[in-house]
Amino acid sequence: MKIGNIMRFPMLIAAMTIALCAGAQAKYERLTNLPAIYIRTYNNVAITSKTTYVLATMWYVDENDKVTQYDSLEIRGRGNSTWNLAKKPYKLKFHVKEKFLGNEHANAKKWTLIANAGDKTLIRNAITSLLGEYTGLPFNPAAKFVDLTLNGRYVGNYQISDQIEVKKKRVHITEQDYPLTETSDITGGYLLEVDGFHDGNCFTTSKGRVGIRIHYPEDEEIAATQNQYIRTYINNFETALMGNDYTDAEKGYRHWVDSISLANWYIATEVSANIDGFYSTYFYKNCQDSLIYWGPLWDYDIAYGNDTRKGDTSRSLMTDVGYGDTRTWMNRMWGDPWFANLINRRYRELVNGGMEEYLIHKIDSLTELIQESQDLNYQKWGIDRRMYNERVLYSSYDQYVDDLKEFISVHIDYLQTAFRSKRPAGPTPEFVAENYYYRFTNANTTKAIDIAGQSEEAGAGICTWSNIKGRESEDWVITPVGEYFHITNRKGGMALNDPTMGSVGPTINVGTQLNTAEPDTLDDRQLWLITPQGTAGYYNLTNKYSQHTANLNGGNSADGTQVLSYTTDGKNSTSLNRLWYIIPGEELPFTEPEEPDAIADIEPEEYALAYNADTQTLHFGSETPEALVFIANVFDANGRKVCTFRADETCSVAELPKGVYIVSWNFGSKVRSAKFIK
Repeated sequence: MKIGNIMRFPMLIAAMTIALCAGAQAKYERLTNLPAIYIRTYNNVAITSKTTYVLATMWYVDENDKVTQYDSLEIRGRGNSTWNLAKKPYKLKFHVKEKFLGNEHANAKKWTLIANAGDKTLIRNAITSLLGEYTGLPFNPAAKFVDLTLNGRYVGNYQISDQIEVKKKRVHITEQDYPLTETSDITGGYLLEVDGFHDGNCFTTSKGRVGIRIHYPEDEEIAATQNQYIRTYINNFETALMGNDYTDAEKGYRHWVDSISLANWYIATEVSANIDGFYSTYFYKNCQDSLIYWGPLWDYDIAYGNDTRKGDTSRSLMTDVGYGDTRTWMNRMWGDPWFANLINRRYRELVNGGMEEYLIHKIDSLTELIQESQDLNYQKWGIDRRMYNERVLYSSYDQYVDDLKEFISVHIDYLQTAFRSKRPAGPTPEFVAENYYYRFTNANTTKAIDIAGQSEEAGAGICTWSNIKGRESEDWVITPVGEYFHITNRKGGMALNDPTMGSVGPTINVGTQLNTAEPDTLDDRQLWLITPQGTAGYYNLTNKYSQHTANLNGGNSADGTQVLSYTTDGKNSTSLNRLWYIIPGEELPFTEPEEPDAIADIEPEEYALAYNADTQTLHFGSETPEALVFIANVFDANGRKVCTFRADETCSVAELPKGVYIVSWNFGSKVRSAKFIK
């Protein structure tokens, strides 16, 4: 009799359960502060297969010491390379659906017991699931830690997690008819994986030769028509991505992908530095939905620099060094300026929102939670024993945790530069001021323009200082004034000023230290040209009054080095002391300004803003169009920014829901706004 058929015979099940219980007079209690799981297989049979289940009984002891018995449970091995490790992962299948982890989680038969054998912190999978939540991915596998005892032998700290499958509170997309009928809609849902192992129902794409596994519909249920539909769909997506017009908004790949999940999944893969993130990549398509959605994140125990095969990856991109065929797709996307801007913009939002602090806090919380359990786990498995490909071995658990934290801090900082450098090759673009605080970082030293002593008083000298998150004296507001820019400091609001006295000219009377002054947009000493240089994203800051360029004194990397009003000549494009990155940081706070009475009556002598209800577009008009160089932001009734556009461009709001909106912009030193109803 096959194990799978045992489930059909209740009397036999009951007899087996009685035998199991009678033979096991153990006391089921927690071993640490964590819940405990006790599993006993029928006749203590060993679990030796990843495909064949064995029958078992399980006792679950929760945080309140309540014991729940689950009869007719089935258990088998799982994993690929991890199944070959001494501490093995398992898959559980209940007789009926269980809300095993409570109402917040799935009601399902299948659950996983992850061993985290190759991760000495035991929490990399859990942290990545929390990273998915932080970025906004819709499904992130559960992470509940327990102490596991199997057939009377304690086997270690384990993580209960979801099975990756189509189900409510898992990958919650439309479940297709089974069997299909003549009216069945086969456009979705589909759960897919770029699978380096080519397991199960797999096919290879025609252009990139990428191996795709169809997880849902499942192998034994999928019909030929469904199989053909999703294979054709993915091949059409890849053809658009690999074609000559791939950067075209209509002909290329963009209208095939959900940009939100694409950005969040990709950034999480790079933040975690998972070298297998592109070897095993989950994605899905829903019913009557033309978009491909990315995620969930899965299998991250060798992430965050935890694999000796690649060494220290804290300063590496996975698109450069990782394994897997998804790299073919991602590196192609990096050639599209739209994708490059999407990733850079979203990454700034996540970093400025406190991603690093969030992850460090979660690491501290989880390690405190499992402190007793990890100690018990390593009494069995050894804290300094290499289980898989661990990059480093330490003698204490805390050292592994500190290593993980250090990796995250270094890597998050590195990615800001790495993502900027991945922009498609070409000349540095004209600078456009948007709704952010900016940092001016020197190309030679990477130090940021700051105010000496962080003074809020006028006349303070300008210097450079180490980039320090939250240091407001390094943040600047950049406001367009015609072809020039007015630059004011976040701390105190003083303006960047060139105090050079006497005769002035590009090469005359140079060397005065820049300072701050009371803001005045009519003062030429406070107006600056921001000139792009080369292809690396550098800019010069050249003063309107003195015609001098901001220069780091002597290229000195010491904190407090003066920034000088210096020569403007042919070396502006080559002297690193005169070249600056302009890095957007936190978004400027939105303060609703006074509203004019009508949208067409704003500053009519300068320009006018109009809303065309027929075309659902916004645009500015002016008798001097060259003045329309400022940025306008559109906010909904809740103050949430919904789109941004430059004043000399047309902005479509066709995709926005009906309602009241505010358009806000800075012109000169004033904040202007207008209301319109869609």
